[in-house]
Amino acid sequence: MFTGIIEALGIIQKISADRTNRVFWIKSEISSQLRIDESICHNGICLTVEEILEDTHRITAIQETLAKTNAGEWKVNDIINLERSLLMNGRLDGHIVQGHVDGTGICIAKKDIGGSLELTFGFDQKNAALIIEKGSICLNGVSLTAFNVRRDTFTVAIIPYTSEHTNMQYVQSGIRVNIEFDMIGKYVNRLQSLQ
Repeated sequence: MFTGIIEALGIIQKISADRTNRVFWIKSEISSQLRIDESICHNGICLTVEEILEDTHRITAIQETLAKTNAGEWKVNDIINLERSLLMNGRLDGHIVQGHVDGTGICIAKKDIGGSLELTFGFDQKNAALIIEKGSICLNGVSLTAFNVRRDTFTVAIIPYTSEHTNMQYVQSGIRVNIEFDMIGKYVNRLQSLQ
């Protein structure tokens, strides 16, 4: 369980194939503090730490993850958002994030609004019922608020602090991001579909 408040940025150092899986080595300021078998949110994807070497840790993305997220597009030197799991004795500053990516979206517009950024994304309209105006949405692991919600597009605003401390600063038109829709909304939608 995560909050969508990014703790550190990681740089992909090495990528290798292991049959249908892909293995990534990530360098970050928190890698040396991790433990093997710990769940870490990588660009919104919950992945298990398998090995730690000084300031670098290793993770593996299976074929299902590569097909449903942007992990299949990651390259050496890409910068990804990292968050350790939620401690139950602290504040929930973002929203409840599972690290289970529902799909991806494509940035279709980026605007500088006097110091902040507005990013508009297109997404699969089959998920339209899972996003609401002023509702929480998780993009590349970042807890954000959606607005200008349409059937297959929405916009988010990025404050300077979030831009500086996450990889949202690098998102441009045509870039694919991981989307996790609000968990509560998914449960409500599921219950309604069963009635």
